[in-house]
Amino acid sequence: MIFDDNFDYQLIYFNIKLATAKQIMSKYSFVYMSKFQKQLKAGSKFQLKDFPTHIDKISPEEAKKELKQVRKDIANIQEVMYAHNKYSVLICLQGMDTAGKDSLIREVFKDFNARGVVVQSYKTPSFKELQHDYLWRHYIALPERGKFTVFNRTHYENVLVTRVHPEYILQENIPGITKVKDIPKDFWKSRYQQINNFEHHICQNGTILLKFYLHLSKSEQKSRLLRRLDKEDHNWKFSPGDLKERRRWNEYMSYYQEAIQHTSKQQTPWYIIPADNKEICRYLVAQVILEELKKYKDITYPDLPPDIEKHIALYRKELENEK
Repeated sequence: MIFDDNFDYQLIYFNIKLATAKQIMSKYSFVYMSKFQKQLKAGSKFQLKDFPTHIDKISPEEAKKELKQVRKDIANIQEVMYAHNKYSVLICLQGMDTAGKDSLIREVFKDFNARGVVVQSYKTPSFKELQHDYLWRHYIALPERGKFTVFNRTHYENVLVTRVHPEYILQENIPGITKVKDIPKDFWKSRYQQINNFEHHICQNGTILLKFYLHLSKSEQKSRLLRRLDKEDHNWKFSPGDLKERRRWNEYMSYYQEAIQHTSKQQTPWYIIPADNKEICRYLVAQVILEELKKYKDITYPDLPPDIEKHIALYRKELENEK
């Protein structure tokens, strides 16, 4: 276990009144988060077994309480980003079925201005999408400057689901591949490199990319699937396909591990989030987002053009004297 048992996970906050946009970016004080955040990061030697699916040194009650302030702080930063109009933010969420992606999006981005965040959920590629390369549908959904986009499932499905089900690759009509045995041995490593290149490109052009793997245990997934069957108002969420994929759990874990090993880079690391408790999971994701965004000290409200600024008094006088 890479988590230090002697480390105090009772995260300490200071309430600081924020008065300006620069203060929004610089005056959050979260004493232990930087150390804690490093323990959530995956490196090139990443092993799933080294990361827990649950931590009990943060209480769900405390996590739920603190999330309320953290999500307001993130929403405030997005407002400044919108005015600054230089950066965009892409949040990538991956995880097995029932990992809690939908409810996490609902709770973490609850305080956003509706114009500030777009959620893109990816399912089986459409006919049109299959007429392009596999990254096309993700590229056209990238966030505009000043805005957030959340990928609920991501471009990584193309090295996860298609790895478990390589027959899906045949639908892409790639030259030279007409049957599964035509897929070359270096195919998946090439895809990892293509994904790394894609992410490097968008980051070089102003997109802040944050990737989260919601690390759910098999036993907790079983409990959540049973809950979907037991509660009538949750029945609609259940699909027999969930059980089909669950039977291949070990394959998925192996391919998640490999994909993260190859694509967790210094500029675009993966964060491995314990997901057995939804309140803690949501809070950790939100806090990582906040801590990463506050590193961008240049995100501020833009200065008024000099010719407007010097006439502010005149504009005010005109409005005040308006009949």
